[in-house]
Amino acid sequence: MIAALKTNWPKYLIEGWALGMFMISATFFAGFFELPHSPARHLVTDPLLRRWLGGCAMGITLMGLVYSGWGRRSGAHMNPAVTLTFLYLKKISRYDAVWYIAAQFTGGALAMLLFGNLFPDFTAAREVNYVQTQPGMAGIAAAFIAEVVISLGMFLTVLYSSNYKKTAPYTGVFAGLLLMLYITVESPLSGTSMNPARSIASAVAASNFHYQWIFLTAPLIGMLGAGIAWKAWICRKPEFKCSFQG
Repeated sequence: MIAALKTNWPKYLIEGWALGMFMISATFFAGFFELPHSPARHLVTDPLLRRWLGGCAMGITLMGLVYSGWGRRSGAHMNPAVTLTFLYLKKISRYDAVWYIAAQFTGGALAMLLFGNLFPDFTAAREVNYVQTQPGMAGIAAAFIAEVVISLGMFLTVLYSSNYKKTAPYTGVFAGLLLMLYITVESPLSGTSMNPARSIASAVAASNFHYQWIFLTAPLIGMLGAGIAWKAWICRKPEFKCSFQG
């Protein structure tokens, strides 16, 4: 494990940096579109349209991180559920997975704590609320099921696209577009997490860990389910060449 740290520490730092940048972007755009004194809030009065615009902002953020030089270097997992599923699929070593996950949780939490301390009124405002992911009006069960479904859909999209020659270069675009759709449509149910480190980062800054078991478990169930389905069924189709198949 120490040898992996000495060799690949830049990739681990990139993973922490990437999720940190994602969290800062999410916090900024939440305030930009939702705070009462924001010009964007007055110009766009329809909540659904504001969610779509916020989704566009976060989708573009995700694409930017994925296609950045640093993102390409680490693979831009930014998500423990992604890393653990890639570990199951034997696309990452155990030691790299441990350090990736540690960096993701640390980077996300540090970014939120820093942003919260620099801009406390902005970050803690009711409309921003540390961009926490929490069950919506439909309740806990709906939030859990929604997180499983969107996580499964996201990871199947990534696997399909990245393992098909013609679409592989556009995997980050597909992921970003899907995130836009999820934030627009699904966020009232759970806040659209799909990422344990993303949700814990907000929880740490807000000192509120209620319902975090949903966001620690549901994304992993969904993405691991996608990985299992991929390996056992889809990957065996002749048009895909899956090095982890066995």
